[in-house]
Amino acid sequence: MRVLLFTGKGGVGKTTASAATAALAASRGRKTLVLSTDPAHSLADAFGVPLGGAPTEVDTGLYAMQVDAQGAFERSWREVQSYLLVVLERAGVDALQAEELTVLPGAEEVLALLEVRRQVASGLWDLVVVDCAPTGETLRLLALPEALNWYVEKVFPAQRRALRAMRPLLSRVAGPAVPADGVFDAVERLHAELGEVRAVLTAPTTSVRLVLTPEAVVVAEARRTLTSLALYGYAVDGLVANRVFPPSEDPWTAGWIAAQVVQLDAVRRDVAPLPVLVSPYRGAEPVGLEALTALGEGLYGDSDPAADAAPAADLIGLERTSDGFVLSIALPLARRDDVDLARSGDELVVTVGGHRRVLALPSALKRCLVAGATLVDGRLRVRFEPDPELWMRR
Repeated sequence: MRVLLFTGKGGVGKTTASAATAALAASRGRKTLVLSTDPAHSLADAFGVPLGGAPTEVDTGLYAMQVDAQGAFERSWREVQSYLLVVLERAGVDALQAEELTVLPGAEEVLALLEVRRQVASGLWDLVVVDCAPTGETLRLLALPEALNWYVEKVFPAQRRALRAMRPLLSRVAGPAVPADGVFDAVERLHAELGEVRAVLTAPTTSVRLVLTPEAVVVAEARRTLTSLALYGYAVDGLVANRVFPPSEDPWTAGWIAAQVVQLDAVRRDVAPLPVLVSPYRGAEPVGLEALTALGEGLYGDSDPAADAAPAADLIGLERTSDGFVLSIALPLARRDDVDLARSGDELVVTVGGHRRVLALPSALKRCLVAGATLVDGRLRVRFEPDPELWMRR
C-alpha cells in the first residue's frame, strides 16, 4: 500500500497535481483512491463529476471521494461537545454562542484524517492519494496527533483519577457540569485514532509531495514547509513546480519566464537530491479525466507516479560519541536564527519558525545534560554528556 500526500500554498494547484497523479497511476494498472481533506472540496471540480463521502468510481481502477468531515466530527467529538455545551449554558452563555464556542478549531479537518486511516486499513487500494488542505492547516493537522499524545499521557490520567475520586461530592455541587466517564472515553478514543493516523502517515510507504508555483512568495513558504514537515517527522519525496511558462518569444512573458527560471534554479539547488517535477502552463484548464491523465504523463513521463521514495537520511538519529551522545534532527533549509531549543525534564522542545515539537528523550539521554547544539548541513545536532549524579543510578 502506497500513500501520497499533496500539499502546498492555497491556489498553487495541489488538487490538480494530486488528481493527475491518481489518474495516471490508475491508467497504469494501480487500483487508486484519491480523496480530499480540503474543506474547499475542489476535487469534484477537477474531475468534473459529483463526489461524496464514499468512494465513487471515476474510471476503471480510479475512485475519488471528498471526506465527510462533519460526519466524522459527529462520530468522534459529539459527546465531548455535549458536555461543554452543558458547562457553558450553566455559566449563562447563550445557547447559540455556546454551540459556536464548542466547535474545536480545525476539528473537522483533523477528523478527516481518520478517513485516510480507515481507507488505508481497508486494504482495498494499491495507492491512496490525499489532497490535503493548504500548508498552514496541514501542518497544524499533522502536528496534532503527537501534541494530543503528550496531553493524554501526561495530564489527562491525573485529571481523570482526581475527578473519579471527587465525583460523588462534585456531582451534588456542580451536577451535570462534572464530566462523565463517557467524555473521557471519547477523548481517549480520539487520541488512539489519531495515534493510528500518525502511524500511517509516518510509515515508510507514505510520503509528501509539495506543490508550488515558481514565484518568490510561494517558494519562500515551500522552503519553510519543507523544514516543518521534517521537524514533525514526515518524509518529502519530491516537489511539483506547477504553471511554469514554456519558452516564448513574446516580450511580455519574457520577464515572467526569466523570474521563474531564477526561482526554479534556486529550488532545485536547495532541495537536491529531491526531484522537482515541472508542469508547464497549459492553454486550457486541466479539467476532466483525459486532461488530468495527460497532465500526469507530462509530469512523470515513463516513471511510476507511485514509485517508492528513495531511502532518505533518518529524520532523527542517535549516535554514541567518545564523551556522550549526539541526537540529530533533520531540519532542511532551516536558519540558525529560526531554531530554538529547550530541555524540559525528560523532553527536548524544538521550535522552528513558530512550529514546535516535543520529543521524549530515550532512556540514556534522560540521564544526560545538554552540552551544546549546532545546525550544520540541514541537521540540528544536540550534544549530550552524562550527568555524574544520575548516570550511575540504577
